[in-house]
Amino acid sequence: MKITSKILLLAGVAGMAIASLPAQAKDLGEGYFAKERFQVRLRGIGVFADGSGHVDNTTLATDADNAFVPEVDVTYFFTEHVAAELIAATSKHSVNAGTTDLGDAWILPPTLTLQYHFTPDNKFSPYVGAGLNYSIFYGEDTATGINDLDVGNGVGFALQAGFDYWINDNWGVNFDAKYIDLDVDVGVNSGALNAHNVDIDPVIIGAGISYRF
Repeated sequence: MKITSKILLLAGVAGMAIASLPAQAKDLGEGYFAKERFQVRLRGIGVFADGSGHVDNTTLATDADNAFVPEVDVTYFFTEHVAAELIAATSKHSVNAGTTDLGDAWILPPTLTLQYHFTPDNKFSPYVGAGLNYSIFYGEDTATGINDLDVGNGVGFALQAGFDYWINDNWGVNFDAKYIDLDVDVGVNSGALNAHNVDIDPVIIGAGISYRF
């Protein structure tokens, strides 16, 4: 399945699920510790970048490769169903223009999503989310023959869908999928060659363990 199809599927599932949310969310009850409010996860993720774009004044298409890295996230429950999740991960990607390797860059993409958990008290607990991503690019390393590589930071929206399967009251397993709409500017050769509005647009698929407390 192409990345575009994955994006449409994820967006459709999230949209239908959000449209079906109840009008009111149940609070966690009296007292701050009436119920577990925090959840942490450790996932292994695949970052599948689109990378499509073009180099200014040429027909050269741009591309970015995929990456597989660990990820940590923290979730805080405001109510029984409504939560916010912040993810922390970093990954390295190669950038190409046509068949030319421009070099590598690291991306740090903190993403904050607001989630709705449909059945938080059940073993199988699916959720959907939407939020904002701010991607910071650093550690650019130019390829042979390239004088300079500079990847600008970017802001984009994020869509999310996933589930936890709870083994006991505290421990579970997790599957998660995100789409991040992210366009960045790429400059090489000290600005002589530029690729504007490169669509990174990664689909991020992850699986791991969950702990709530």
